Amino acid sequence: MHELAVVLVHWNQPARCVRTAQAFLDQGVPLRLTVVDNGSRAQAIEALVSGLPPDAEVVRLGHNRGFGPAANVGLADWLASGRGDWAVVAPHDALPEPGCLQRMIEAAGRRPRAGLASAEFGEPLRPVIDPYFGGIQLRSEARPGWEAADHPHGTLMLARRACLDQVGLFDERYFAYCEEADLALRARAAGWEVGIVWGAVVRNPSLSVSSQLTEYLQMRNTLLLVREHFGRYRATIRMLFAVAGTAIQLARPARRTPIFSARARWQALADFSRARFGAPPEWLVAGG
Repeated sequence: MHELAVVLVHWNQPARCVRTAQAFLDQGVPLRLTVVDNGSRAQAIEALVSGLPPDAEVVRLGHNRGFGPAANVGLADWLASGRGDWAVVAPHDALPEPGCLQRMIEAAGRRPRAGLASAEFGEPLRPVIDPYFGGIQLRSEARPGWEAADHPHGTLMLARRACLDQVGLFDERYFAYCEEADLALRARAAGWEVGIVWGAVVRNPSLSVSSQLTEYLQMRNTLLLVREHFGRYRATIRMLFAVAGTAIQLARPARRTPIFSARARWQALADFSRARFGAPPEWLVAGG
């Protein structure tokens, strides 16, 4: 097997990142590990570097550029190197179970047009893209092996070099959330297959950002995704649903979602309307 590139995106969670790095190294496949640090505190970077193996590369960005832009740094370096046909992208707290990477590479490798794939993330749910609501999940029979999906789950994504060479990397306007759905839509439009590999399991035990930041990014980025790939009419309908849903949850607290934040939602709607993408407002990042 050729060397697998593994790109981990880290932000202020060195112990979790070291644990994740070890879980990847224990997979039993030859790999090259790159950790892209998104402007962590000095103490966190020191702990990260001291905990990683000496041959792991740590790229320091100096500030938080977001998950997609940080992953792009590692992926661009891999593409330029010409080493290997496959790369994996994951956050600092993804924990692949034994055999995960081997199963993913074998399943995708049998399909010459497999461009993107994700691991199973603990529930029989298949990623689907709705033209009004963006990324959603539907139940699946979850039979071992490859199943077509609309986009890879962001907890652990496998990408083929030839696919990324053709369609490019993550759109950095998304910062975090929905960037994998956008990439998958571009890949599928170019004739590449996207799927989930059942039996290749990854765990993601923690939520590393605040609920307000999550609410903001999911709302703003879903609107961007819908507009870019399904048109302004559907994006407008999605906005109307968002306004109505926010008003209902404000009036009826019992119906609020676990991450509900009216302020974050209104900010997301305003920023989408102004075409303000990329990094979120500072008050949201500080809260994360």
